[in-house]
Amino acid sequence: MRRDNDRMDHDVIQELIQTAINMMNYSYAPYSRFHVGAALLTENGSVYTGCNVENASYSVTNCAERTAFFKAVSEGVREFRAICIVGGRDKIIQDYAAPCGVCRQVMMEFCDAEAFQIILAKSVDEYQIFTLKELLPMGFGAANLG
Repeated sequence: MRRDNDRMDHDVIQELIQTAINMMNYSYAPYSRFHVGAALLTENGSVYTGCNVENASYSVTNCAERTAFFKAVSEGVREFRAICIVGGRDKIIQDYAAPCGVCRQVMMEFCDAEAFQIILAKSVDEYQIFTLKELLPMGFGAANLG
């Protein structure tokens, strides 16, 4: 569970949500028309963004969350605090867009499951925050291989 001193400032949360919403405009989703945007907050305060990129061969589609993580990791960043995810068909957010299992596993590779926060938002004022552990209980990670 999150400790009180780990909670993010409301303004930071709203900025992450707005950034994720803006990223939906870059999404390439001609098949599902379900556009997703993500904003990944690092421990040093930088934000990496991502959007989903679909492909006619569905299995090579990349989610917004993984896009953001891979951008950050490719630049040497390995410490993350939170990610905000938004999504909706035809860029209209109607419900929360939770990360898929593959994205949760990528998060497990790079994040502390008990501290990393996942913000699911419908708008800048309507959101829920979960820890990775809440969304991936008993997750498998590097510690399992030690």
